[in-house]
Amino acid sequence: SRLFFWSGPPARRRAPAPRSAMFALPRRVLPVATRQGLASLRAPGSAFGLQRTAPACPLAARGFSSAAASKVVKTLQAEIKHEEEQYEQAKEIKAFLKKSDFKMVETDGDVNIMLEREVGDKVIRIEWQLTSPFDPNEEEEGGEGGEQEATDFCVTVEKKSGSGIAFYCSTQTGEDHRYVIGNVKAFASAEEKESVSGYNGPEFEDVDDKLQEAFDEYLAEVGMNNEVCD
Repeated sequence: SRLFFWSGPPARRRAPAPRSAMFALPRRVLPVATRQGLASLRAPGSAFGLQRTAPACPLAARGFSSAAASKVVKTLQAEIKHEEEQYEQAKEIKAFLKKSDFKMVETDGDVNIMLEREVGDKVIRIEWQLTSPFDPNEEEEGGEGGEQEATDFCVTVEKKSGSGIAFYCSTQTGEDHRYVIGNVKAFASAEEKESVSGYNGPEFEDVDDKLQEAFDEYLAEVGMNNEVCD
């Protein structure tokens, strides 16, 4: 998964049933309809010349649906109970939060995760999205694990007035510098910050070398470091 700009996939609509299927008689009804004759099928007031035919066994159908739904509910309840009882936050995250000024902000059912802290009149937020630790391609190839996929994230330093600066970054492997900066965006208000069509700032590589160095030092000062990438 990447940053928090994408939305979920559009809802899939079920294709309409073919017209011939809309008025087809169930197989179990055909013998009855045949004995009644075409006259009964063309009774006055029936839509398209066909009478409504009651289900062969409504009670049995209803009971089957209820039993299936009950089974689904019980299975889900058992699964939720198991997950709640067995869940334990990763020790790496516990250790990081224990010694860090950041607090983790997350919402049930939301893939967006955020680290947040306050420094004076500024709020620093590091935001990214969950990614699955399971790589099916890796298992098929029988590998023990190649280069870890980069994670896109955003570091925002925002004043309470609404102005601030955002750094769009990606993690990278290595022991020295664990992340790279892609773009730098300055904004004067919350509306400008959230604008979809707004300019995301210059490529970091196009910025003067001295300014690049200054930004690196500034991010380190507000808490962005290799421990966060880990």
